[in-house]
Order: sequence, then structure tokens, then C-alpha cells
Amino acid sequence: MTKNFLTPHQQNELKKNPYVKAVSNKAITYTDDFKRLFIAQSETGKLPREIFEEAGFDVEAIGITRIHRAGTRWRTAYKKRGITGLEDSRKHSTGRPIERELSIEEKYARLEAKMRLLEAENELLKKIDLLERQMLKKK
Repeated sequence: MTKNFLTPHQQNELKKNPYVKAVSNKAITYTDDFKRLFIAQSETGKLPREIFEEAGFDVEAIGITRIHRAGTRWRTAYKKRGITGLEDSRKHSTGRPIERELSIEEKYARLEAKMRLLEAENELLKKIDLLERQMLKKK
């Protein structure tokens, strides 16, 4: 983590930027749109500092190190998983149980996802079993 903490004034200024999802004294959470914009402009040869400045960020307040680290993190995620690697994974699953009652559609979607996961797990176990039997026959 960074040692450069954001002041309450800097946090308020950052919250006004449409490309900022959340801000604390230690961290800035950028929108998925900004990450995609950053990758697109980065591939055209623009420097990270220029991209942030054009998006309305105060580079001095954020810090050049924080900008370079975010850019490196996003480029790595993009190379590994494509555009989906840039999405904030925290928005899909927080690990907390949902306290509200789920709708029928939400329950159905969860059950379908669970079913697909179990089917994939069964297929994997079948393949492992088959490979083990093939290895035993070779011996």
C-alpha cells in the first residue's frame, strides 16, 4: 500500500470525477470504464500521466507512483484475461451472505450457476478417473 495518504479535501475532489467509484484516505477505486479507456489510450502510446490528466485527475494529488502502479496492474490484468480482467471482481461477490430475500429469478440464476459448476466438476473427475485408468493399463 501507499504511504501517501489522501487528505479529506483531495478525497472530495476525487469523488467529483466521473471515473472514480470510491475513495478512502488510502485507496482510489476507478470505474471499469476508466480502466478500459486507460488501456485503449495506453495502446496508442499515451503515457499514464497524460491519460489521467486528460480524464480530469490531479496527478500531483494522486501521485505518479500510484498512477504507474495502477497502469501496470491494469495492463497485466488485460493481458491475462482481456477486458474482463479489468472488471472490479468485488462487485460480483463480497463473500457476505445476502440478508434480503432473493427473488425467484435470482434463486434460479444461482441454482443454474451451481448446477454448471457441479457439472464441470463431474466432467473433471471423469477425466481424472479415465487418465488414472489409462496410466494403470500402461504399467
